[in-house]
Amino acid sequence: MTQAWTPIFHGFRRAQGRPGVRNFLLILNLTGLTAPSARHVARDLTGSQLVSMDHGKAINGRGETPVSKTIESISRHPNAGAVLILSAHRQVAEDLLQMLADDDRPIKAVTLDDTQRDALAFRSAAVRQGAQLISQISRQQREDFPWSELMIALECGMSDPTSGLVANPLVGLVTDRLIADGGAGVFGETTEWLGCEQFLIERAAKSQIAEQVQQAVARRERLARESGMDLVGNNPNAANIASGLSTIEDKAIGSVAKTGRAPITTFLDYGERLQGPGLAAMDGPSYTPESLTGLVAAGAQISLFTTGAGNSFVNRLAPTLKITANAESVARLPEQFDFTCADVLARPDTMTAAADALAARIMEIASGALTFGEILGEDDEVIARFGETL
Repeated sequence: MTQAWTPIFHGFRRAQGRPGVRNFLLILNLTGLTAPSARHVARDLTGSQLVSMDHGKAINGRGETPVSKTIESISRHPNAGAVLILSAHRQVAEDLLQMLADDDRPIKAVTLDDTQRDALAFRSAAVRQGAQLISQISRQQREDFPWSELMIALECGMSDPTSGLVANPLVGLVTDRLIADGGAGVFGETTEWLGCEQFLIERAAKSQIAEQVQQAVARRERLARESGMDLVGNNPNAANIASGLSTIEDKAIGSVAKTGRAPITTFLDYGERLQGPGLAAMDGPSYTPESLTGLVAAGAQISLFTTGAGNSFVNRLAPTLKITANAESVARLPEQFDFTCADVLARPDTMTAAADALAARIMEIASGALTFGEILGEDDEVIARFGETL
């Protein structure tokens, strides 16, 4: 933890919104029929990232609106320098293209309708279009930006007591610094507010936000009861309990600590974009793959993910910086953690220095340094589903 802290990172300018910390081609597949071909296309295009909505046209009813909004949010993510839309149906692609009409990035669409249902011709056309887009965006150079241009997603998983005592409060300190300097952050995992929702309510910048926080927690509790779920057995889960977290309140206190103490200025639905600065609360699931996808869809260029026992999953669109204060986990999983702060357990007086070091590590990754998750390819995107499909 000796790296110098500087509030500057080197990113990619976007005509609209925040700069990117990566500059990949986003391959966005919208239909299940084209999902196998989309995987082939992504493998053939170096410098691309695939997000596939394999349920495609099966999403309908009350589930259609939040999923459609999340897909649009993902397609606008600042880390994507260009977008290649894939679909079985031309009209499905056109609907998204219309949503993105105000976006100045290069965006193309290829559909099975265009190739008379020939999957091989579809794959060939998609690879050719994708190659042209990657060639175009590869010429863009990084520029200097203040760290106030960053938005971070706050996530935790496989937590233990070290998470609540050190790792999450450390992330909270850095989050407060970023928000105070004009940056942005977003947190979710609504069921992990249980027992601590009053702390969040007291931080709400508006009475409406306080009501939304309270209602979101109450709704999740009600859903659990109606489904016959015992939250005591699921949150914390068996791994959390084995690590030393025995109650929902134990886990919630630690989880909420990563949000810091800044006012909550926005309340977001799942996958909704955060346009301005400040700290946002998102009503979202606690299951890590779905949670991270929703938070990053909001526009976060980097994810800060704390864990105690270890959790290899990372987000595909945003570099995910894995953080732990568990020395045993560091020794067991040296290629999983991008930042370790186990020494702060024995030396609480070093917390400020650790916050400086974590901020410096964030700037390093924002400027192009790879996380272990990126290197090892433990990434994915999982858009939450809402309701049954027909």
